[in-house]
Amino acid sequence: MADPQQSEPADGTALARGWLESSPFVAHLGIGIDLMEPDRAVLSLPFADSLPTMGDVVHGGAISSLVDTAAAAAAWSGAEVPERPRASTVGITVDFLRPARAQGIAADARIIRRGGSGLCVCEVKVTAEDGTEVATALVTYQL
Repeated sequence: MADPQQSEPADGTALARGWLESSPFVAHLGIGIDLMEPDRAVLSLPFADSLPTMGDVVHGGAISSLVDTAAAAAAWSGAEVPERPRASTVGITVDFLRPARAQGIAADARIIRRGGSGLCVCEVKVTAEDGTEVATALVTYQL
């Protein structure tokens, strides 16, 4: 029988969903949750007239913001939440492969390694709605 004095650890997936649903920046960009499961998150960014850097090409900063957000969501997905959760992106490298032109994009973030100190290494692949590979990234995130 479980000890009623011990509470279950908070669910990282629920924490990530709550953060995504209440973040003003996430709302400003229009980022949505497509999938969240342990060690993985797929988030999407619909195309908007405010996203192009020039012509109809989605700005690299918007793509990088989606990458960073998806990596954070993946890092929390399935993780135990400490009593006082704090987190931060430690490092991010984004390689842009092709432009995303006048279409939404999705970032598929997967944890490839969790360290004992709370460091998570996450691989993120970004594709446009037509299936074009737009970017690939490596993100180190500290829980």
